[in-house]
Amino acid sequence: MAGSIISLIIIKESQGYDITELVESVTWQGRKGSSARSLKAVLVDDDGYKHARSGIDVEQGHQCIFSVNGAEVFRGIIMSQTQTQAKKLTFTAYDNGIYLANNEDTFCYENKTATDVFLDCCARLGIPTGSVAQCTYTIPELTKSKTSAWDAIADALSLDYNATGIRHYISSTGGALNLLIRKENIIQFVISVGENMTAYSYTRSIEDVKTRVKLVSKGGTTLAEKTNSALEEKIGIFQTIDTPDEALKEAQIKDLVTSILAEQSTPARTLTVESIGIPDVISGIGVFIMIPALGISQTFYVDEDTHIFTGNKHLMKLKLNYASDI
Repeated sequence: MAGSIISLIIIKESQGYDITELVESVTWQGRKGSSARSLKAVLVDDDGYKHARSGIDVEQGHQCIFSVNGAEVFRGIIMSQTQTQAKKLTFTAYDNGIYLANNEDTFCYENKTATDVFLDCCARLGIPTGSVAQCTYTIPELTKSKTSAWDAIADALSLDYNATGIRHYISSTGGALNLLIRKENIIQFVISVGENMTAYSYTRSIEDVKTRVKLVSKGGTTLAEKTNSALEEKIGIFQTIDTPDEALKEAQIKDLVTSILAEQSTPARTLTVESIGIPDVISGIGVFIMIPALGISQTFYVDEDTHIFTGNKHLMKLKLNYASDI
């Protein structure tokens, strides 16, 4: 999307101030595994003709709202600022997912789903919630001592994935946290060479590939095993052993070994692209990529994104991963 119109509002004591005219550049980014997205803005820090300084003070809990083409894409608290002799002020803000990472406690759950854990952590910290997916797997026990709320949620989601094969991610919109299913958030935008893609780099690796998966009990008894024979004929035997949750039934264990092999026997495919910016393309969602020279025409998940706004120009850099569950 070329010619993006941006807006930056600073919130001081519930009062909003439009400082868009002071903006030199904005870098808005996020990545898989991080609790929060961040926004870094470089501002003019000088009293000048028809404008005043921003007056940002991180010690006062100032917040910001960043919009692109009239739609809010980021809301968060300003947590650091730097001012220089060049009369520039740079600040970094994080959305409310930062409270999950920056608060520690002891978390103990019995017979709860990852959804329950997510909602409990948000309630403890007073974080509003929006769209919340209902995880189906009941976790028999999850105890996290002296750790962050983010670690508790991440562990719960990992256990849910191991049992169901369903990937989730957390995002913040309008000051509320959402728990979403990855494969249900595939946007219709196509990023293609010759259209909006300006550069790419594609890496494939079988270094972590497994051709056999064996699930064993804590006592060492084999519960299930599965082999990708066709792949073994090409690259040889690579086996992994895992211990599933004792509460899983026989049918669930069979489903689990199948899903683990499907994922771990797939070569790692990492694609990085640079393109004209699209605000909706952020970490967690899926997007369709077309690179005819490499025979690529498929959906990838966004693992990491960096959006750069300078004037009315909007560029983005993406780190993508093959969507093996689609």
